[in-house]
Amino acid sequence: MSSALVEVRDLVKRFDVSPPWLNRVLERRPRQIVQAVDGVSFAIERGQTLGLVGESGCGKSTVARLLVGLHRPSAGTVHFDGEDVTRALASPNQARALRRRLQMIFQDPYASLNPRWSVQAIVAEPLIEQGLERAPTALRERVAALLASVGLAAADAGKFPHQFSGGQRQRISIARALATAPDFLVCDEPTSALDVSVQAQVLNLMKDLQRERGLSYLFISHNLAVVRHVSDQVGVMYLGRLVEWAPKRALFARPRHPYTRMLLDAVPDLQLSGRPRTPVQGEVPNPLQPPSGCAFHPRCPHANDRCRSERPRLREVDGVRVACHAVSEGRL
Repeated sequence: MSSALVEVRDLVKRFDVSPPWLNRVLERRPRQIVQAVDGVSFAIERGQTLGLVGESGCGKSTVARLLVGLHRPSAGTVHFDGEDVTRALASPNQARALRRRLQMIFQDPYASLNPRWSVQAIVAEPLIEQGLERAPTALRERVAALLASVGLAAADAGKFPHQFSGGQRQRISIARALATAPDFLVCDEPTSALDVSVQAQVLNLMKDLQRERGLSYLFISHNLAVVRHVSDQVGVMYLGRLVEWAPKRALFARPRHPYTRMLLDAVPDLQLSGRPRTPVQGEVPNPLQPPSGCAFHPRCPHANDRCRSERPRLREVDGVRVACHAVSEGRL
């Protein structure tokens, strides 16, 4: 893992969601802590894409914000190119250099762009803030080149976000993220708000940019079809923990964890192969009161007494890391 561009070790994030102090005193209620991320570890190699998948509320977006420094971890470390991100962000000079190399693309292209700013001002902002370019003529040239790199025209720089479609807005967001020539992009469901045809255009654009610039991606999505298209490695999260980690081909050819199988069974089968599917009942547990043992055991058809009492660790099985007692015992 030492050669990885991004390395995450035992990452933990807790949020205090308790009522105000006076309410707790009068109502005699304890503090409430949500364990949004619970001991997550992974690495991303240079020029590679890690796809992070899971249902809503599993902690994917929290991991993304921890990586770029929008949240401080409660425990664990995030290293970028061998540098501790938390320590670097504490120093203004180091933080500026780090943010230049690490950028984020947000989920909603309608909310991530300032409606009062022109596209010129939006894309030029990182260049100005990082001190990369300040001369008006040079800024216009740089913005025009960035817009061209994502398939937009130089004349679009004078327009405002409301004059573009969703897919075009996301291209503007990508251009803004590329302005500082980063090495690593955190993509938090960048295509989930787009039509299917537009999704394909944006995904192909991101893959082309990765080949041209040698970018590394953390690509977060709940859509396994999208993850299969863009990822090299896939991590599956459930209730704040990684339950399976595998190369893309291995995971889609032979999913190990029952939760991964459930997610794959939810993908429409266009070939109508007729393979047996095991529906899994139930909902994601309340994160304020997580189940004992394996968090997935209330929904798992293979759970036994050990699953209900002992939390499984992420172990390597045939080149795949999986946290499941049924897999380690040979029952699945």
